[in-house]
Amino acid sequence: MKFPVHTSPYGRLPNSVTRVMAEVLLALVPGVVALVWYFGWGVVINIAIAGITAVAAEAVILRLRRRPVGRTLADLSALVTAVLLAIALPPLLPWWLTVLGTLFAIVFVKHLYGGLGYNPFNPAMAAYVLLLISFPVAMTRWLPPEMLTDVHLTFLQTLQAIFTGQLPGALTWDAVTSATPLDEMRTQLEFNRTISEIRQSPLWGDFGARGWEWVGNWFGLGGLFLLWRRVIGWQIPVAMLAGLLVTSGIFWLFDPESIPFPGFHLFSGGTILGAFFIATDPVTASTTPKGRLVYGFLIGVIVFIIRTWGGYPDAVAFAVLLMNMAAPTIDYYTRPRVFGERENGDG
Repeated sequence: MKFPVHTSPYGRLPNSVTRVMAEVLLALVPGVVALVWYFGWGVVINIAIAGITAVAAEAVILRLRRRPVGRTLADLSALVTAVLLAIALPPLLPWWLTVLGTLFAIVFVKHLYGGLGYNPFNPAMAAYVLLLISFPVAMTRWLPPEMLTDVHLTFLQTLQAIFTGQLPGALTWDAVTSATPLDEMRTQLEFNRTISEIRQSPLWGDFGARGWEWVGNWFGLGGLFLLWRRVIGWQIPVAMLAGLLVTSGIFWLFDPESIPFPGFHLFSGGTILGAFFIATDPVTASTTPKGRLVYGFLIGVIVFIIRTWGGYPDAVAFAVLLMNMAAPTIDYYTRPRVFGERENGDG
């Protein structure tokens, strides 16, 4: 009998890239449904544009590199990158910006370094930062959640806005879009308003902004699914959330009218999504047990620092990319001691 490999063992591994990526996509479904419910059809359209662009770009690059196209596309990694980028983008972002960001993620951040497993930076977050820095106005045009607006665009009207830039009737962009909760909180604080005064607005819920809280809850449910399926480890999500909550909690205790309550940071912006789906990227994150704790905790600390004193209201992408650069160093200094290896100073 001729075996496909020449050495034992011949058992099939329970894990595969395709299975892991498929479970990540499945875990994203609750959060994506919540995003569509609160922010409209633009989320679905962005996912479709990014997904088609990512698959097409990966196929072309693989063909140019003379790599097997079908087998590589089947690992679903390009699709996961596309979905993570798409759900981070404003629902009415012009289509060509979504295409540009996706091409940058797949062609430059992923394949320029050798493809899956070799990229030092998270492709989705690198593309998001590129778009945010290059096109800040378009990237900050978010829709208000459905319970806080009288304007509800249909699927066709959303398509028209994304592909032509035209809104129906006499609507203007100022009437349709609004600032994100993090941006709104920062702007109001710069006007010397207190947290108590700011939270009088109907925008705010129990902790973060209305709508955004439930989006975070549903992404959190997907994250728990990934933990249950052992797709990700607990160290990075727990450490990242702890780093953000502990740091913000310390500053909040000293100045509760200028520093938002820690729960605000948890349920506003991309904190939950970042903790379970982005920071845990096995290619770009730390890999040692202690290193994952350090890596996640520092991401949380950096998120708070940038949100409070930096130039951008949300900071998950920036924090993740900064720690991607630090991951090899963290792993080097947190390597577990090999059995039989002597510690420094042993005879």
